[in-house]
Amino acid sequence: MNTMTYKGYTARVEFDERDAIFVGRILGIADVIGFHGETVNELTAAFHEAVEDYFDLCAKISKPPLKPVSGNMMLRVPPDVHLSALIAAEAKGKSLNQWAIEVLKKAAMPALA
Repeated sequence: MNTMTYKGYTARVEFDERDAIFVGRILGIADVIGFHGETVNELTAAFHEAVEDYFDLCAKISKPPLKPVSGNMMLRVPPDVHLSALIAAEAKGKSLNQWAIEVLKKAAMPALA
């Protein structure tokens, strides 16, 4: 996956062969923010402009901009998975939270590369 980051916001970028443009969309927030450009420089400028326009619009309508994430995550997993994860964490001498952070980070980082 191709991504770009600006002011804490990450966007996924794809190439639209039909229109011969790069198309981006900001990930991790409910508001839909898209942008495009014909070159990498145009795409980068459009991304920055889209984020700044989002901030301006939020200020204009007195709405705080959505943050990509809060840092709190609640997962619902089957009891056997919960137990297995807890045992794996304790076997490493870690809390379940510490262990989950390491596992999620290791699994997610290649996706952003």
